[in-house]
Amino acid sequence: MNKRQKLFVIATTVIVLTAVFATAFYSLQNKTEADKLKVVATFYPLAFFAQQIGGEQVTVKQLIPDNTEVHNWQPSFGDILALDEADVIIYNGASLDHWFEDDILPTIDSSNKIIIETTEGVNLLETEQENNEHDQDHEYEGLYDPHTWISPFIAKQQAQNIYESLVQKDPNNLDYYTERWQNLKTQFEELDNNYLSGLSTKAKEEIFVTHSAFGYLADRYGFEQHGVIGISADEQPSASTYVHLVEMMMDHETYVVYVDPVYADESAQTLRNELERLSGQDVQILKFYFMLGDMDGLDYFGQQEKNLENLKIGLEAS
Repeated sequence: MNKRQKLFVIATTVIVLTAVFATAFYSLQNKTEADKLKVVATFYPLAFFAQQIGGEQVTVKQLIPDNTEVHNWQPSFGDILALDEADVIIYNGASLDHWFEDDILPTIDSSNKIIIETTEGVNLLETEQENNEHDQDHEYEGLYDPHTWISPFIAKQQAQNIYESLVQKDPNNLDYYTERWQNLKTQFEELDNNYLSGLSTKAKEEIFVTHSAFGYLADRYGFEQHGVIGISADEQPSASTYVHLVEMMMDHETYVVYVDPVYADESAQTLRNELERLSGQDVQILKFYFMLGDMDGLDYFGQQEKNLENLKIGLEAS
């Protein structure tokens, strides 16, 4: 065998061994992924909680893309396939993701799956259609306010339901899930305490929002919300609604309007323009996140902290 032939043999051997090792590594990776618990969550906060608790032991698929309206979203065929292959399926309940309960759940094979409604056991708030008397063109048909995850106190209960579902499906990793759940639980409790202490010195009792999605925050931390629209994002406010809110804001000498950046801010701009015209005061428009996805470089907890910071401004908490 000459030198050229030896080099050819060596090169061929290296290529073959590289291919063998690459195939083995790829197979190991696939096996590792296949061994993980397959979790599907309907939208961002539930997927976020599941990933925080499940860590390396789970793969989490989020059905609704970040910062997308939840109420009327419709799944694709690929989404239904993912649900059919899932080990654990997580949804909000309280009629938020009603399309899942009404249209999807009856069509998938639920055997050998854990399907968890995260608001099960939660003390839900009945809807109060405050603005319907002011000529709203649409009424929310649900019995309860579905925006539970916006309150850290309620979100902690939802996350605990997720933790328990993972343990039920994968008891071999109980210690792993429990350690991560305890860390997440501590974050919720610290945030809840920050809200309680941060708003304990508030000088005002009302906030004015474009979408009345903050009922659980208001109930927990002792203030009232007044919205351009009510529970449903589909509502169309009338002129009388704006007149009513501007009058209330002037009566309460409140010059802050809150808007979630996922939605257009026309309603907030209309309120500000009319209030400034009638009162002569400068009016602030502040962000109030719904936590429907990462935004402005902030995850769920970052957005919660920013909400508290902005709430303290509107409620004049020292």
